Amino acid sequence: MYTTVNEDGVLNNYATEPKMYMAEYPAIWEQRRYVIQAALATLGITTLVLIAFSVSL
Repeated sequence: MYTTVNEDGVLNNYATEPKMYMAEYPAIWEQRRYVIQAALATLGITTLVLIAFSVSL
């Protein structure tokens, strides 16, 4: 942890910054998994909205 002290004696603590790196484009199998996750999430939210709508009637 990096610490500085100003002229009034107040301490300022700074977290250690992580090493930066460039993101890599997802592989084709990762892209397919994202599509499946999106489809399941859409199905789940649609189901919840339909259940809430049917209960409110």
